[in-house]
Amino acid sequence: MINRIPVTDISPTVFFGGDFVPVKAIAGEEIPVSATIFREGHDLLGADVVLYNAQGKELSRSVMAEQWHGGDRYQGSVRIPAQGDYTFTIDSYDHPFATWIHDAEIKIPADIDAELMCTIGRIIFEEKLAEDPSAKSMLTAAIKILRDTTLSAMNRFSQTSTEEIRAYFTAHPLRRLTTSTEHYPIRADHERALVGSWYEFFPRSEGAKVGKDGTVISGTFKTAELRLPAVAAMGFDILYLPPVHPIGTKFRKGKNNTLTPTASDPGVPWAIGNKEGGHDAINPALGTMSDFENFVKAAKKNGLEVAMDFALQASPDHPWATEHPEFFTTRPDGSIAYAENPPKKYQDIYPINFDNDYNAIVAETLRILRLWISKGISIFRVDNPHTKPVHFWAEIMKTIHAESPDVIFLAEAFTKPSMMNALGKAGFHQSYTYFTWRTSKQELTDYATEVTQQTSAFFRPNFWVNTPDILPFHLQSGNPAIFAIRAALAATLTPSWGMYAGYELYEHRRFKEGGEEYIDSEKYEIKVRDWDGATKKKLTLAPFIAQLNSIRKKNVALQRLRNLRFHTTENDSIIAYSKRDGDNLILVVINLDPSFAQETTVHWNMSELGLHKDNFEVTDLIDGASYNWSAHTYVRLDPTRLSGKVVHIAQVKL
Repeated sequence: MINRIPVTDISPTVFFGGDFVPVKAIAGEEIPVSATIFREGHDLLGADVVLYNAQGKELSRSVMAEQWHGGDRYQGSVRIPAQGDYTFTIDSYDHPFATWIHDAEIKIPADIDAELMCTIGRIIFEEKLAEDPSAKSMLTAAIKILRDTTLSAMNRFSQTSTEEIRAYFTAHPLRRLTTSTEHYPIRADHERALVGSWYEFFPRSEGAKVGKDGTVISGTFKTAELRLPAVAAMGFDILYLPPVHPIGTKFRKGKNNTLTPTASDPGVPWAIGNKEGGHDAINPALGTMSDFENFVKAAKKNGLEVAMDFALQASPDHPWATEHPEFFTTRPDGSIAYAENPPKKYQDIYPINFDNDYNAIVAETLRILRLWISKGISIFRVDNPHTKPVHFWAEIMKTIHAESPDVIFLAEAFTKPSMMNALGKAGFHQSYTYFTWRTSKQELTDYATEVTQQTSAFFRPNFWVNTPDILPFHLQSGNPAIFAIRAALAATLTPSWGMYAGYELYEHRRFKEGGEEYIDSEKYEIKVRDWDGATKKKLTLAPFIAQLNSIRKKNVALQRLRNLRFHTTENDSIIAYSKRDGDNLILVVINLDPSFAQETTVHWNMSELGLHKDNFEVTDLIDGASYNWSAHTYVRLDPTRLSGKVVHIAQVKL
């Protein structure tokens, strides 16, 4: 439908699968809404963005403002009051007061239809009075003046076009010829869909120890509980566990992905299933189902939500291999196809074939998810969702949301943007990203702008600094400063970020030159770490991580996605950006060079900051120092200092 006064190019809207799907939001989040709005002729127009609840009741109405004069692009916003489903429309209308002001300012001084202008103004004020009796005093006075022919037309116009009256009609316009666009959906998810600090560890490594015979004794859920206070002390919200199910024995991988495992090799957790069970069972080496439930409860007591890995695949000895062979692809020689990502081969994993018995796979997937939801799990990290059909995930997400709207799904999809974006539109609440490989100022600026502005309606980024699979090149030096730099970037650029255990110990040994994999990867073996020893020797980044997460929790601006703005620096080794929500304004300046001190002048865009003076006070939330900064601020950051100063996270005093 075309409005009487046309509205086009509406943002944010998400068209997917032949229909509009919900724009992503959380409670309390302000969603910018923009559109191109124009009309025939010379009369002026207005527009409102209107928010409705799921029952169609109007909740709020915000007047949209033209972004630049004559550009036909209008901007407003809606603030989401609570978790749930909403819609918004844009109402466009004839704006007679604005037209009158425009025409009267030209005609009355030129003595063209001056009396007619006063009459038109009087009619507008009378019409508004009938609509809004609460403004009776102001409007009645204006009507009286406009009727007073003893006064000049210019005098009457001057008295009835004051700043007060203009402000009133800007906030409460008289609307004629009003039409509405269709309703566009918004879904406000649980806060964890947008905001969270993730920490990944393998339960089998937590509390593991070396026996007298040199063999490694696996940790369990009970021993892993002992690690929970330390994770909580670093300020993390979410503890992510790799698969905790029985691990396959056929084609089990050994240390460093060898095909010749020893009897003591524990196997890859993602090779799910053996005679002891599949996705609905617990690896006996970790404990019992009761132990798992107690672990989840202990985590919650420490302020941590447990995120469970959901890897829709199977080992060759998974019960599905015999009970549901139709779930897999059978090759011409009669064998079941194992997973491959050439040249990598995963002989210990069978991928699912969704085209053989789709309905049965959907039913089994829902059964498994419902089981773990009943055990207290409300967050799932989904392994390689891009290797499964998008329509499958859309069906799963729709069903689970209807039953359990608090459940969150993170997509582990390092793949093409088209697929990553499609998974977000299909229902995934957030996704892994390319942040891991964005290192220069320009790369970081371009990518962060993309995920916070261009795709934020359907794609929520989660910035991970490392994973068990990925040791990025920039960490391989082991320089502690680069670990601090990357953590500071991830924790302040977006509301969700994550790290894998060992990052705080500066683990950086690579498997081979030119590769991005850890040697002695925890995927293939149990890792025994000396957490206490590292703390005593102060060879840990944990205190800095705790600072970052504490700052995030205390500053709502850092818990929002769409408010990121970059500012100019004269040195490409230093990046500067701001985030503001209401009265909370945070400025971040980071030295991207881990080896040398760097200095620059930061040119803050004061209009973007919402500041109306050139000088302002800030407090550095890292070290508590206070500064008087200006629109052009000199900074120097030296990672070689004893304290390793790599970042300013400055709160502006407003």
